Amino acid sequence: MKTWSSLACVLVLCAAGCTEGAKLAQSNEDGGVVTYPFKGDQGPMLSSFRKDALALMKDTCGGGYLIVREGEARGRARVVGVEGGQEILRERRWGIEFRCK
Repeated sequence: MKTWSSLACVLVLCAAGCTEGAKLAQSNEDGGVVTYPFKGDQGPMLSSFRKDALALMKDTCGGGYLIVREGEARGRARVVGVEGGQEILRERRWGIEFRCK
């Protein structure tokens, strides 16, 4: 039994590692929207992907930017097959709308 639960944990961790990081969800000549995944227990401000999102905004603007608003964006749910059944993984995403200076 211990082997099955260990295998299930490994599969879930591998699947969680396949999530997308920070990405530019929308862009225009004045700025855009960046989204990144976060876990509920740590929150969006402590997510390791927040630094990536801020760097992406800086790169997009070529320097300075202004955060217009931010909040939870649409996440996604995936079904992951594990030994003896399936599990639904829900990914929460945070969105930051920004404008270049």
